[in-house]
Amino acid sequence: MNKKALIGIVIAVLIVGATLAAVIMSKPNQENTVYGPNTALGVVTIDGVIGGSTSLLGIPQNQNDPVKQIRQAMDDKTIKAVVVKINSPGGSAAKSEEIYNELLKLKKTGKKIIVSMGDYAASGGYMAACAGDIIVASPATLTGSIGVIMEYTNYEGLYKKLGLKEVIIKSGEYKDIGSPTRDLTPEEKEILQGVINDTFDQFIHIVSDGRKMSLDKVKTLANGRVFTGRQALKLGLVDKLGDFYDSVDIAAKEVGIKGKPQLKYYTTQSPFSTLFGGGENSNFDGSFIEILRLLFIDRNSLNFN
Repeated sequence: MNKKALIGIVIAVLIVGATLAAVIMSKPNQENTVYGPNTALGVVTIDGVIGGSTSLLGIPQNQNDPVKQIRQAMDDKTIKAVVVKINSPGGSAAKSEEIYNELLKLKKTGKKIIVSMGDYAASGGYMAACAGDIIVASPATLTGSIGVIMEYTNYEGLYKKLGLKEVIIKSGEYKDIGSPTRDLTPEEKEILQGVINDTFDQFIHIVSDGRKMSLDKVKTLANGRVFTGRQALKLGLVDKLGDFYDSVDIAAKEVGIKGKPQLKYYTTQSPFSTLFGGGENSNFDGSFIEILRLLFIDRNSLNFN
C-alpha cells in the first residue's frame, strides 16, 4: 500500500468517526427542557435547496424536512408563535408549495408565523415566506425571484462527435419529452410552456394572497429578478427589516411574552454542519469543510467512471 492510499484511508476513517460523533452530539435535548406557560417560541428552519440535495460524501444537506417541523409545531401546545428561518434560494415547485400550504394549516391553529429571512429567501423560499403574518428581512437579503424555470442540456452534438446514438422505445408520442439527445419539437415546447405558465399562475396567486397585493402589481414584480431586503420592503414584499433575533422579539411581542423567550427548535444540524459548518454548535472553522470538498468531491468527480 502506497503512502497516498494510506493517508486516504486514515482521512476516511476520521470522517466516519467524526460523523458518528456528530450524529450523537446533534440529537436534540428538548425533551429535557421544561417550557413555562407562554414563554416559548417555536423555530422552524428552511435551509438550502428546497426538495433536498446531497453534499459531501452523499450526506443529505437537509436532515429535517420543513414539513415535519411544521407538523411538530402544529401539535405543540406550549407555543403560540413560530419563527420560520428561511435561508434558501428555492428549489422544487411542488415541495415549496407543500411547505407553504402546511404553514397555512399552522396559521389556522391560531399560532402566529413570523418569517426571518437570512442571506436569501428567493423563488420557492419566497413562496414559503408568503404564509407568514409578518416577514422580516435583512437589508442585504436577496429575495423575490418570483418565477418558474425548466431547463436541460442538449448533448446531441456531443453524441454525434462520439458516434453515439440513443435508442428509445416509448409508449406515447411525448414520453421522451425533454430528452437531452435531441431538440424539442414545436409541439413539445408548447406543452412545457403550458406547464411553466400554470405553475407560474399558482405562484403569483400565492404571492397575491399572502401579501394582500393585487395580481397586476405582483405581475410587475414577477419577472424573475431578485431584490434586496431594503428594496423588497419598499415594494411590499416584506414587512420589516431586521435579523433573526429581531424576528424573535417581534414574535414574542405579538403573543405577549414578557422578557426573553425560550426558543424551541424543531430541527438539528446535520452532522457535518455541526462539526465543520460554522454554526452555533460548530467545533471547527467552516473552511475545513472546503478542504474536504477539494479532497473528496472535486477529486472524485475528475476520476468518476
